[in-house]
Amino acid sequence: MTQRADDHPEPDDFAVQIADSVDSFVLAVNEIAKGDEPGSAISLLLLEVSQLLLAGGRLGAIEDVLPEDRYEPDTGPDRDEDELRQRLAELLAPIDVYHEVFDPYGPVDKPVPCRISDDVAGVVTDLEHGLVHYREGRVSEALWWWQFSYLANWGSTTTSVLRALHSLVAHVRLDSPIGAPVDGADTDDDGLTDEQLEQQAGELMAAELGGPGAQQRGLGR
Repeated sequence: MTQRADDHPEPDDFAVQIADSVDSFVLAVNEIAKGDEPGSAISLLLLEVSQLLLAGGRLGAIEDVLPEDRYEPDTGPDRDEDELRQRLAELLAPIDVYHEVFDPYGPVDKPVPCRISDDVAGVVTDLEHGLVHYREGRVSEALWWWQFSYLANWGSTTTSVLRALHSLVAHVRLDSPIGAPVDGADTDDDGLTDEQLEQQAGELMAAELGGPGAQQRGLGR
């Protein structure tokens, strides 16, 4: 890295590319959550999550990043993403809840209910923490944080979300019925039965992605 006048090193191409991917994801998720294009929310989230995981894979493939400072500089409180979480939950209902096994190599356990809205908002929080460092010129600190939090948290979370989104798309494009919500999942606050929720989920995905018959050659392309 080259040196800037303020003694912070200029980011190299790798750092710039990772920061651009992170920033693009954060901006895109906030735009999607506005609900201006509800008919394409699932497709756009699938695209954005896939692209973010490419950046995460690059972070996971390189050697451990060593920050310049021994202790992480204080960035202040993390931004509250409750509003983003709520907007996503409203946009994605009734398909927000999915089930996941956190560690495929761990002890066999029952799948647990998760929410796409919770997971995506949590990932945004992780990413924005690193963006604060990056924008203040602490490039190595930002890369260290993104790499660490990818391995410890947002990598597995984003992978789970990707599987859920992929499953939704596959169910509709292959004309396969979407199953009922996870037992015990908190999805019936609106008074709907599991059957009604399942029907709504199927109708929502069919409307967005083309509905029955998309399993034919080309998947409707």
